[in-house]
Parts: sequence; structure tokens; C-alpha cells
Amino acid sequence: MAKNLVGNHIRRLRFNHNEMTQQQLADKVGVTRQTIVALEKGNYSPSLELAFRIAHAFGLPLEEVFYYGEHVE
Repeated sequence: MAKNLVGNHIRRLRFNHNEMTQQQLADKVGVTRQTIVALEKGNYSPSLELAFRIAHAFGLPLEEVFYYGEHVE
């Protein structure tokens, strides 16, 4: 049985938003840069509130930033 997890497109989205740094995103959403690093590496699943704040920072719906389960870009 495959392991299900929450994944994200944060790294790509940062690049597509004027090459936003991890620190800039962290400042926008009120977390540390280390939290953004952990999210991008898939080592941390955000709270629902943080997921919405990140999606809002990119001006996108939640499901365009995060996905659940297997996903191929």
C-alpha cells in the first residue's frame, strides 16, 4: 500500500512569484524560514490555517498549492 502524504508546489510557486525567497514567504505567512524548508522537503505537513495563509500569499486556491497522495509534476 502506498504511503499517502500532503505534498506541495511551494518551491515552484516561489520561483514563479519573482523568485521569492524562503525568508520572504516565511515573513508573509508568519513562520520561520526553517518551516518553509521543511514544507518544501516534504518533512512537515502544515496546519490547515498555515496552508490557507500560504495559498493566500500566492493568490491561489488551496488545491493549487497543496495536494494529497501521489502526484507527479
